[in-house]
Amino acid sequence: MSAVAKDHRGQSRLYRSMVELLDQAGVRVDGPDPWDLQLKDPSLPERVFTHGGLGLGEAYMDGHWDARQLDGFFFRVLRARLDQEVRPLRLALHALRMRLFNLQGFERAWTVGKAHYDIGNDFYEAMLDPRMTYSCGYWDHASNLAEAQEAKLDLICRKLRLHPGMRLLDIGCGWGSLMGFAAERYGVECVGVTVSKEQAAWASARYAALPVEIRLQDYRSLDEPFDCIASVGMFEHVGRRNHREYMEVAHRCLADDGLFLLHTIGKNMRDTISDAWIDKYIFPNGDLPSVGQIGDAVDGLFVVEDLHNFGADYDKTLMAWCANFEAAWPRFEQRMGERFRRMWRYYLLSCAGAFRARDLQLWQWVLSKKGLIGGYRRPEASS
Repeated sequence: MSAVAKDHRGQSRLYRSMVELLDQAGVRVDGPDPWDLQLKDPSLPERVFTHGGLGLGEAYMDGHWDARQLDGFFFRVLRARLDQEVRPLRLALHALRMRLFNLQGFERAWTVGKAHYDIGNDFYEAMLDPRMTYSCGYWDHASNLAEAQEAKLDLICRKLRLHPGMRLLDIGCGWGSLMGFAAERYGVECVGVTVSKEQAAWASARYAALPVEIRLQDYRSLDEPFDCIASVGMFEHVGRRNHREYMEVAHRCLADDGLFLLHTIGKNMRDTISDAWIDKYIFPNGDLPSVGQIGDAVDGLFVVEDLHNFGADYDKTLMAWCANFEAAWPRFEQRMGERFRRMWRYYLLSCAGAFRARDLQLWQWVLSKKGLIGGYRRPEASS
């Protein structure tokens, strides 16, 4: 037991409350297990009960607590739903802001590109797979990150029934991995839109020899025909007030007999808001959808042909990203600093724990305008 814990055991009501709360999840303060919370500063209980998850994350960034297995800590905490036990009044303003205002309007849509995706292509090259795929891999028959990402890209292409001569729209194309793969393996022409200048520059250079066009463009201004549409890891930035408009854009751009694949992280309950720490430090103005919210958005526009959940695979993907990040960190330490390292590690491992606890999901929706005659059959995973 640390000196900090000894000095405050039995003296702080908030400390005792924190110990009792964590005990429900099988987590001990200064315990021997790798997922146990190691207390470094006595201010932690007050920060947690005053600011909730935001306080917990900021305290970790400040070095006020640690856990040898941070993903294991969050798996237990979220599996026990302790996040629902601590709801400080100070987060009410964050919730009210999320519910009352359109935080993902046209002007704000570019914020996440600058804050998250533009921090350096070299940094993401060190963390991601060789194709720079920044979304959940598909691990059915994969033994490493590169294989899992190629399996995911191929699965998307087969779900969309791509063949040579088709024209594919990628809404939120990232560094262009899907378009590059689809052009190389399936002979399709691709157009992708992103709000990240760094992504657009990297993808344009990487795929200059392929029929791939990268546009720095908001999805709302799209109005041209495509045989099929994909959107991978972008819908999380759209926001509940814009879900319907997003689907209307996809509907007007999709051919009458075409398919639209939506790949998105999702939440289990409709009436919840984004994590305040993630919103402040990682994905500004993010808003994870629920199944019901997506259903509302597609109502009368699309037929849901298939819904595939492989959210448990995001745990493996995030752990692989974190291993790459830790291995590459000496190259970025001087440029980014220790506080960034703790922030990024907290981001990756807390999310891994959340997916492991099934607190978060990963869905692939396949949508058609009128329903396919004879129905839709999901392709089998390739081995």
